[in-house]
Amino acid sequence: MVNFSGTVSSDFLKLVAPNDTKKLELINYAATDFLSLRDALIEYIKAAFPLDYHNFVESDQGMMLAELMSYVGAVASLKADMLANENYIKTARKRNSVRKLLELVGVSLRGPIAAAANAKVTWDTPLWASPRDDTEVLSIDIADRVRNITASEDGGPVSYTLYKVIPNGNVELANATGDIFLTRGETDDAGVLGKVHSNLVLLEGALVKETGSFADTESTKFIELNEGPVIEGSVDVFIAGDGTTSGVYEEVTNLYFASGATAKIYELAHDEAYNANIIFGDNTFGISPRAGDDYTVTYRVGGGTRGNMPNEYMNVSVKGETATGAFPGVLENTSQGTGGANAETLEHAKRYAPLTFRRQDRLVTLIDVDAFANSYITSYGSVGKATAATRKAYSSANIIDVYVLEKANDLQLRRATPAFKSALLNAMNLKKMITTEFVIVDGLIRTLDLVVTLSVDKELKPREPIIKLKAKDKILEYFRIDNMIFGKTFLPQDLNRHIFNIDEVRFSSIDNVRDPIFINFNEIVQLNNLSINVVYV
Repeated sequence: MVNFSGTVSSDFLKLVAPNDTKKLELINYAATDFLSLRDALIEYIKAAFPLDYHNFVESDQGMMLAELMSYVGAVASLKADMLANENYIKTARKRNSVRKLLELVGVSLRGPIAAAANAKVTWDTPLWASPRDDTEVLSIDIADRVRNITASEDGGPVSYTLYKVIPNGNVELANATGDIFLTRGETDDAGVLGKVHSNLVLLEGALVKETGSFADTESTKFIELNEGPVIEGSVDVFIAGDGTTSGVYEEVTNLYFASGATAKIYELAHDEAYNANIIFGDNTFGISPRAGDDYTVTYRVGGGTRGNMPNEYMNVSVKGETATGAFPGVLENTSQGTGGANAETLEHAKRYAPLTFRRQDRLVTLIDVDAFANSYITSYGSVGKATAATRKAYSSANIIDVYVLEKANDLQLRRATPAFKSALLNAMNLKKMITTEFVIVDGLIRTLDLVVTLSVDKELKPREPIIKLKAKDKILEYFRIDNMIFGKTFLPQDLNRHIFNIDEVRFSSIDNVRDPIFINFNEIVQLNNLSINVVYV
């Protein structure tokens, strides 16, 4: 006999929607990419709306909405990561982000640099009649100093400005009138005819001269330069006023490095296109020009690798003037135009800008010397690579050897010129400790020939020229001067990993170099000859 109690028990569990306060606990904050967001949304829908939706097939409209929200979330997550990366110097990838981050610590991205070449002028007729007068002056007007030719790199127009080399080997840049002045005693053949001046140099860039006066309404005196991009090291500023403000002003990287309230200095502030403003001191950090003072500014615009030209490439007319009249002549470059470089790369800035901030405008440690020498630009634009080392002898512990090479172009270094060494040494001596002595030494270049073989699918044979060009670009990028440092071992595996980034390349090998190439601390590897072969698989 069965007794029925009137109730029925069951093991069925009914799905119940959670309270709104509990739904926050169901959110998966770790989901960031499309698939993880899609899966997280599905799990959330199952938990939060168990009675409302349970059709999780891909063709359903609800799944379409879930995937659209996953797409939006993935894009937003990526942008958030990118914005976070741009806030740190090591992870920033955009040039404008790096520029703004460095400006926070008073460091500027370096602008374009001009190529330089030795030059001579051969005058059509002897400049000075007998009896000989070595003191009579010949001038070349500022407008006639700028010569235009066709660039050997891209076939476009490029300008060069003529400068005089003074006896100490440096280039005479500071000149209030903008003219250059030559004498018969400076000619190569002064004892005979006085027809050839070879104490000249050509610097790439068109020379610009601007004049004006300061208004009394300006709290901080500045000059906005009208043309750009402004070449690094080309700006010369002259102030004509009373005795306290008149004279030549010197460029500094940061006005806060001023030696006092009377220092005649200025800071050059660039924008992203390397147009520039000249900013003067405030009578606390550097002197401030007075209202009504007149200024004359000369600078060059241009710069970049397109200014590098072959030897004896330029042959143009030029005109000089003496007290007795005008003299035509022919201007030629007597050496290769080298040293031209585009604006500072992000790799170089990320490596050396934090060290520049760290050294605080003085040279104490070897790291300070490395950072300064590798970021130094001469007044005529040359840059180099350097490394510093102390001598091991106890009696010479205060002597620091600075090994330097000068940059010829983005891929080649050369032995530093005496003018570059002299300028670098003088600049370092201004910032050294009182007991430190610097000695400039030539660094060594280890040239490297490479034979590279690429393995490519046979279906891609029609694209062989393009694949070779991509591989060449990757290899040249690897050996860019900014990517190489003194003492860096060459590892074939590193270069191969660089080449593997080419989608069409299945495998690559360096046929003539199997093992790492170890070099001394004062040597740097430079690519010499490159041969690229392709085999099909």
